[in-house]
Formats: sequence, C-alpha cells, structure tokens
Amino acid sequence: MPIIIYHNPACGTSRNVLEMIRSTGEEPRVIEYLKTPPSRSELENLIKRSGLTVRDILRQKGSPYEELGLADAKWTDGQLLDFMMEHPILLNRPVVVTPLGVRLCRPPEKLYEILPL
Repeated sequence: MPIIIYHNPACGTSRNVLEMIRSTGEEPRVIEYLKTPPSRSELENLIKRSGLTVRDILRQKGSPYEELGLADAKWTDGQLLDFMMEHPILLNRPVVVTPLGVRLCRPPEKLYEILPL
C-alpha cells in the first residue's frame, strides 16, 4: 500500500509534510483534494481510521467555516460532511494514509506516528 497524502500545494504545512515523506525515500500518491476531493464514503473512512471526529478534521481558518456558522453545535456530523462535500476547502490538511494508519498531520510531526521506517 503506497503512502497517500491529501495535499494542498498552497499550504506550507502540507508542503512540509510532503517533503518529510519524500525525505524517507518514499514517493507518495499525492491527491490535490481541492481538484479531486474524496467521496463522502472515502472521507468518512478517513475520519474513522484517523480516530478523529468530523469536527476535529474541519478546517476553520481561511475557509467558509465562519460564514456558514459551522461552530454552532446544531450541525450534525452528517450535515458537516455535506458542507465538506460542497466546500472541499473545509477539509483540514494534510491528511496522510500509510499502512500504519491515518493522521491529520497538524503539527507535521504527527506524520512520524504512522510513517513506516
């Protein structure tokens, strides 16, 4: 199973994590999630495997989070996923998948928890 990174090249953290992976000699499969967002079932699977909640993986800064009022506790996980499908920028990044698990690599050092060495 290759390493997969859900990547945004405009994000410094995402670029750093990509470089950290490459520095190990691995070339990950890079998915620019703003161009090719994961399907709803893929996103649900990533969240479940990461051990995070939907809210944990929701990006607040630099996204429509505030204008959509997503901080309001009234939104269910299903509704938040709907917003993420409509606005892929709401997916926090980078999300990395390896044979050892899935992590939202914020901070970048989270990568080391799942990086096969």
